[in-house]
Amino acid sequence: MAKNDIIWATGRRKNAVAQVRIKPGTGKYSVNSRDIDNYFMSDASKGYIEQPFVATETLGHFDISANIKGGGNIGQAGALRHGIARALVKYNEDLRSVLKNAGMLTRDARVKERKKPGQPGARKRFQFSKR
Repeated sequence: MAKNDIIWATGRRKNAVAQVRIKPGTGKYSVNSRDIDNYFMSDASKGYIEQPFVATETLGHFDISANIKGGGNIGQAGALRHGIARALVKYNEDLRSVLKNAGMLTRDARVKERKKPGQPGARKRFQFSKR
């Protein structure tokens, strides 16, 4: 990879889709043209997003730019984490084993179950009445 190459990857979680671009840099994060501190307010989400960098010991080596659509805060953070992990593997194939063992390359396929007809929710039933 050349010094200024931009690597694209897509991450998904629940209904959120993150298009992630990484390039070698100083560790700046931009999500939907906003700073990460303004986009993800909780420290837990920020820590969750940085997990691929911590696992591969590359924290502060890349600039991140991402567009995220759909889902909520946690789903979007998970999608961004997944996209970052996939982009790091494209950057350096040697990082695959570390990220795979940490479970960051697997798409979390759990999505909200649909509501069924004649019921108040996906699993909930109306109260049974014998008479």
